[in-house]
Amino acid sequence: MSKRLLYHAAFWMVYVLYKSYLNFDSVGFSVGKKSGVALFLMAVLIQLVLLVVKIPLVYGLFFMANQYLSKQWSLVKTIGAVAVVFVVSLLGIAGLNQIVVNGWIYREPTNDFWNNFLSLGSLLYWLFILAFVSGIAISIKLIRLNIRQKLTQQELLQKKLELELQFLKSQSNPHFLFNTLNNIYSLARKNSDKTAEVVLKLSSLMRYMLYESTRKSIEIDKEIQIIRDYIELEKLRYDQRLEVTFNSSIDQNSEKIAPLILLPFVENAFKHGASESRFQSYIRIQLLLKKQQLFFEVKNSKEINDETQHTVKIGLNNIRRQLELLYPEHQLTIEDQPKEFSVQLKINLSDGNL
Repeated sequence: MSKRLLYHAAFWMVYVLYKSYLNFDSVGFSVGKKSGVALFLMAVLIQLVLLVVKIPLVYGLFFMANQYLSKQWSLVKTIGAVAVVFVVSLLGIAGLNQIVVNGWIYREPTNDFWNNFLSLGSLLYWLFILAFVSGIAISIKLIRLNIRQKLTQQELLQKKLELELQFLKSQSNPHFLFNTLNNIYSLARKNSDKTAEVVLKLSSLMRYMLYESTRKSIEIDKEIQIIRDYIELEKLRYDQRLEVTFNSSIDQNSEKIAPLILLPFVENAFKHGASESRFQSYIRIQLLLKKQQLFFEVKNSKEINDETQHTVKIGLNNIRRQLELLYPEHQLTIEDQPKEFSVQLKINLSDGNL
């Protein structure tokens, strides 16, 4: 049995018991010398009999509402159909009450059948009863429909954000590979002994990007290791003119973080700092993690170059958008001084959308 069928059965069960209790508890509900249990069971039986009219009415209204909401029916047609169904249901429940409830269950004389059946007070009473049950059922349906629409919208938004994040990552990874291949090409032209070592480290990095970066989160120590491997890979290109320091302090190695969210800042420091500097240069990296509060800072020396500044901005826009999607509460501070470029990132890892 599907959940939907169970929900509907539960609704009608609760409704029958509720209406039975109201009738049983009323002063006017008394038949002979029957006990309380017998009277309550009689009230339940009456409500079950009246469901013969109420259930078709409610689901008929559901059908008409769906036709209108899906724009299959016009407003005039819908109102006309509702009016017809209500009139038929009203006559049906009034007649059912006279014949079955009063005649068979209460065993009352039905000599004045037509006067009771067509009396204004009786019709107004049954109209109120039908409007009551219809109102409750349709209200619940509209609430469930609204909740379902909101959930659908949230799912669509989540999928959209995931696709955007995948697109941003797909831009970053080839960008990294392109830079590293240029390094290998430069070393190969010089017949450098470092070429084989560079290829080996690149293989390790690419394995990480292919398999680990597809996951939503990884351990922080893996992200730190990939940064160290990248630093060692880049340092093979430079002589003593580049000073690189990387200090890290973490209180929990297994803390989760989005993969490759920190590496682009390090890559940016090498590409637009050391590689374009003709003099002594430096890159200083610091990573602190305490009680899920991450602080990451990258500083690099630089020379004034308008084209470099523009390229840096494009690269950082990508990672900035990734941070907005993954860690909405992050704090990113970028300072571009004449001789130094610095990035400071603060993340509460417990607030990420991972």
